[in-house]
Amino acid sequence: MNIEVFRKFEEKAFYALVGFLGLVALVGFGAAHYMETHGHVVTGMTNQVVWGIPHVFAIFLIVAASGVLNIASIGSVFGKPIYKARAPLSALLAIAMLAGGLAVLMLDLGRPDRLIIAMTYLNFKSVFAWNVILYTGFFTIVAVYLWTMMERKMKKYTIDAGFTAFIWRIILTTGTGSIFGFLVARQAYGSALLAPMFIIMSFSYGLAVFIVVQSVMYRWIGLTLNPAIVRRLKNLLATFVAAVLYFTIVYHITNLYFTKQHEFERFILLDGGVYTNLFWIGQIMLGTLLPLALLLHPTKGENCVYVIWAALLVIIGAFAQLYVIIIGGQAFPLDLFPGMSQSSSFFDGVIHGYSPTLPEFLLGIGGVAIALLITTIAVRVLKFVPHDDFHHITPDGSD
Repeated sequence: MNIEVFRKFEEKAFYALVGFLGLVALVGFGAAHYMETHGHVVTGMTNQVVWGIPHVFAIFLIVAASGVLNIASIGSVFGKPIYKARAPLSALLAIAMLAGGLAVLMLDLGRPDRLIIAMTYLNFKSVFAWNVILYTGFFTIVAVYLWTMMERKMKKYTIDAGFTAFIWRIILTTGTGSIFGFLVARQAYGSALLAPMFIIMSFSYGLAVFIVVQSVMYRWIGLTLNPAIVRRLKNLLATFVAAVLYFTIVYHITNLYFTKQHEFERFILLDGGVYTNLFWIGQIMLGTLLPLALLLHPTKGENCVYVIWAALLVIIGAFAQLYVIIIGGQAFPLDLFPGMSQSSSFFDGVIHGYSPTLPEFLLGIGGVAIALLITTIAVRVLKFVPHDDFHHITPDGSD
């Protein structure tokens, strides 16, 4: 295949991908309109479970947006050449994923137009109001950071912008985790561990997404990733996955220490049905232990294909973990009087059911499509493909 034919094929493939992602995004908007006009009665959400599967997609995209910027931070702030070459793509993914996540979040509220009130009348006692500032600030700071990396005249400001972005994304993820950590109306929440746990979750989710996106880009243009870079990224991903496992264990051990949390722990770990299955099979087995086995294997861990599979499994485990935290945490009732039974017309003491519907899934997938659409177009228009200086890379992946 000559170069001209290849370029025509690549151009057709690009427009086909953009058309497909645009269609999926439109379907997501259509699902949001359907839920808006018919009411949330067409969803699986109730007065007890008010955050459904769209919030799982939204929180994943928002948390991963913060974590994917970790690549740029390591490159700019800590001066690592391997990561510095990937910093622009990292910043682009951060902006794209946050846009997709916030689109889902706003469209799932039922009255997205009310966001104007939230932005103009800030209640600083509300963690949600904090996040309005954190999200808009993240967009601005990362956009400036990206500008300093892409514009030659602005290179001298890259380290300062990178350090600011590094601090801001830590604060942003702390704010996202604090939404649950400060919420005492659910038995699963109200824990100071959730904020740092969300930070390390963002590192793991973001790096997994970056590995998959970068691998697809390289395959698209016919490039092969240097084995030393694969080794560095897979070791970092294994570290983050193990750290998430550590925080998960500490979170549940902390709950088991308090008698009032025993029933909730029994619900999640033993008797929770779909939540228990998602925890042990989705989060622990598929999303943690299997990826670690692949990443740390002496031969498979050196193979780019297995590293990609491990990253995909981490993403699957991420959705399982967030489903358990967000929906499982709402499903279990607040224990108002520990050691005593309770009942009322307001479903006190009752485990709440939730079954996600098709419109909810379509809205969540639409947010993912928005993030991928932004990334695809930006990569096509500007130079976001990482270009490595192999003089700085040794065979063991150090630099």
